[in-house]
Amino acid sequence: MSEIDLNGARLLLVIGGGVAAFKSLELIRRLRERGATVQVVLTPAAERFVTPLSAAALSAAPVRQELFSLTDEAEMGHIELSRSADLIVVAPATADFLAKMANGLADDLASTTLLATDKPVLVAPAMNVRMWTHAATQRNVKQLKQDGIGFVGPEDGAMACGEFGPGRMSEPETIVAAVAAMLKRGAAAGPLAGRHVLITAGPTYEPIDPVRFIGNRSSGLQGYAIARAARDAGARVTLVSGPVALAKPEGVSVINVQTARDMLAATEAALPADVFIGAAAVADWRVETQGMRKLKKTTRGPPSLQLVENPDILAAVAARSETRPQVVVGFAAETEQVVQYAREKLEKKNCDIIVANAVGPNGKVFGSLDNEVHIVTRENVIAWPQMSKDEVAYGLIKEICEHLGASS
Repeated sequence: MSEIDLNGARLLLVIGGGVAAFKSLELIRRLRERGATVQVVLTPAAERFVTPLSAAALSAAPVRQELFSLTDEAEMGHIELSRSADLIVVAPATADFLAKMANGLADDLASTTLLATDKPVLVAPAMNVRMWTHAATQRNVKQLKQDGIGFVGPEDGAMACGEFGPGRMSEPETIVAAVAAMLKRGAAAGPLAGRHVLITAGPTYEPIDPVRFIGNRSSGLQGYAIARAARDAGARVTLVSGPVALAKPEGVSVINVQTARDMLAATEAALPADVFIGAAAVADWRVETQGMRKLKKTTRGPPSLQLVENPDILAAVAARSETRPQVVVGFAAETEQVVQYAREKLEKKNCDIIVANAVGPNGKVFGSLDNEVHIVTRENVIAWPQMSKDEVAYGLIKEICEHLGASS
């Protein structure tokens, strides 16, 4: 079951006019599954991509479209819309709509409602990569962030126009998690307020020569999701990140590293912490001697690489005496006997929690937006169903909070 609970939340969803509008129908369903009520406003352009009937059926509420509606505006409906929601979500937020918001334009119901609101606003941009990277759009984004508007995405990926790059609207599950996070930030201080959470994420790259390296397929998505979830729970978060193609989470201190030894040094420098979460996929080995020049092909065949073991960051943190965090969490990515190996890792490395998942040919974890894990402690093994990595992150932070409460 999802760990994200929006029970009682009142949301106003503005659907903009872009191809990604079809995702907004799924977003309505996901939000309502978690207990939120959703009122939909369609921009005039959005009606070319989704029908009012579809949005009304999924939201179980009449869809609002017209600024000059004789029935709705007789009671100043745009004012009521702007004040009755706990949060306004714009998805997709097109380049045109972002420009309207940044410049305070109000020529339709959606833009007028946003100009009249005193509630938090979250936007999920979606547009062609060249439109997103255009100086005008980036100027508008900067202004909106200064105005306090929250952003989720856009993501990198293939687009309907055939191009590839940043501009894809975030997936519904990711937007749901961002909605929950924004609502929490507006609530009382979270359960980790006053705590320091230290997280490692992504791969490490161990150089062979100036061109080649030993690495792995870790994308860093799960570690970055955990950093956001810890931040939303009120923690001060330090994220030691290997080389990834992900945006820095807002409100999180990020230290970028390349190698396992760099990651260990940065982790130890960031201590003490109340919680350590070793989500990084640290390379187990590195070459003993790094080549100073690019290794060339020769008639003697491939070079012989002498490997040496890298430091074990998780074990090193858990073994500390005076500065050991109250809760130490490790990850176990296995291709077989997942739970057994996770139990062994828990004991061997003196962890409090191991998050275990299956990788390899049958395990779709690296680079995926979803994860399916087992939470292994000394007392229990709990199998979680497949869910988004954001939901796994929130569930893990909840588990950690319970451990902190038990150990305090």
